[in-house]
Amino acid sequence: MDNSVTRDTQNLSRQIRFQDSDGKIWFDEQRVLLLQLGALTDFRKEQIETVGLERAKGFFMRLGYSLGKKDAQLALKLAETDDATELLRTGFNLHALKGMVRVEECTLQIDQSDAHFYAEYRLHDSYEAEMFRSELGMQDEPVCWSLVGHASAYTSTLLGREILFKEVNCRGCGDEQCLFVGRPAEEWEDATTYRRYFSSDRIMEELYELQSQISVLRHKIDSESTLGNFRGQSPAYKQVCNLAHKAAPGKVNVLLLGETGVGKELVAKGIHQASERADKAFIAVNCAAIPPDLIESELFGVERGAYTGATQSRPGKFERADGGTIFLDEVIELTPRAQASLLRVLQESEYERVGDSNTRKVDIRVVAATNECLETAVEEGRFRADLFYRLNVYPINIPPLRERREDIPMLIEHFLEKYQAFYSRRVAGLSDMAMRAIMKYEWPGNVRELENIIERGLILTDHDETISAHSLFPTLQMDASQVVSSQGHLIDDDEEDDTDNQNSWIDEALVECGSIEEIENKVIEHALTQANGNVSEAARVLGISRPTLAYRIKKMDQSL
Repeated sequence: MDNSVTRDTQNLSRQIRFQDSDGKIWFDEQRVLLLQLGALTDFRKEQIETVGLERAKGFFMRLGYSLGKKDAQLALKLAETDDATELLRTGFNLHALKGMVRVEECTLQIDQSDAHFYAEYRLHDSYEAEMFRSELGMQDEPVCWSLVGHASAYTSTLLGREILFKEVNCRGCGDEQCLFVGRPAEEWEDATTYRRYFSSDRIMEELYELQSQISVLRHKIDSESTLGNFRGQSPAYKQVCNLAHKAAPGKVNVLLLGETGVGKELVAKGIHQASERADKAFIAVNCAAIPPDLIESELFGVERGAYTGATQSRPGKFERADGGTIFLDEVIELTPRAQASLLRVLQESEYERVGDSNTRKVDIRVVAATNECLETAVEEGRFRADLFYRLNVYPINIPPLRERREDIPMLIEHFLEKYQAFYSRRVAGLSDMAMRAIMKYEWPGNVRELENIIERGLILTDHDETISAHSLFPTLQMDASQVVSSQGHLIDDDEEDDTDNQNSWIDEALVECGSIEEIENKVIEHALTQANGNVSEAARVLGISRPTLAYRIKKMDQSL
């Protein structure tokens, strides 16, 4: 055997890693399984009895096609040569490495200059032929379906052109040996008929069509399960949708609370689209991005000559949003004068342009958002209390992504679809290790960070390949036993699951304090110290209301 082929085969074999600690086997970045041949035989028999021989044949040929494509991508990634002949030989040695079959090369002719290709391979001990000879019974036609699909996909991917293999002899139908012949697709007279085996079966298309119709019907029946482009399926997501839909029909002011990147603007758009104002304007304003001396003119407009540089009159955001919805993100950044003007709009539905004395009426709905505690800002004098009460009529708290991990797969699918269309590139999804890293990560940047990482992963991934964990987290070198921490560092998986370490502080607290009441007092004292005596801030840290904390402080003082 050629030494380079041997080296490539050895490189492939070294990619197999057994992770005994959690029962996983890895082949490069893909999780693989060891299956008993008898169980696979029973499954194939059930498929034949359920959907018939022809549909079962198509199913297993497509399975082999998918495996062949992934094996070719792996071979190209790890091979020490770009010679097509050697790469093909490496691929068929991979069959033996996986226990599928031993392939003997009879003829192999490759000439890329004139697109010539012809190959004959003799297969020894094919696992598929063995299935039919021992359990399923002899057939009238060749039965090494998945091996045919694998050979066709593997060769086509390596050569960059469509190559079809056919099994002309098969032990599964009484021949002495299994023999494969490969040619370019255009050289097979029945190539069109043959290709249908590699296309999605019509039964699947029918099922997908029915599934799509059911999804549409469910959406019509339960419109509260969705909210515009805000995606998810977790109970926390559904709670946000439920609250938003209840608020949508009226004119109530909505205050969206949540960390940066959780999707507050998407929820605001969803509220607008579900309201009677959907056909009117939706204006989004990032209050933190506007200089303080310009924020009033941006929001309420300006009259010509109001200040140096105001050479003409122009409307503000509120005027443009008349009849519709205005979304004020980072509302806490409004200047005191802008807060006063906003309060007037909320109370009287009227405003004045900067430099103008004429009052203008406006019919508008205000949806505000902040990632800070407005109650604390009120106590510190940074935000008007009367404006806070006007905005806080209908608060909706949007939970961070780490508290609704069930939504992550759906969001990944959405972002992949979005950026594949944007960059005109298709990928084969995420590797198993990449998905594992994403599901373990704490996402301090929430949905926005997830979207950025998926976009970056797609850019770094070649066409039709799977996105690796390294593409998502380029600065990290991870193996199958590690995950990404909330700080973006690699840690061993068992570090996260070390419950003894997680609970050790509880044991220490019980020994030192002796009672739950004393532990509670210590926690309150610590929170007050961290907040420099600010009761509202301490309440926010503890996750309770200010009155509740004030009551507990009073109770604690009485017991001293």
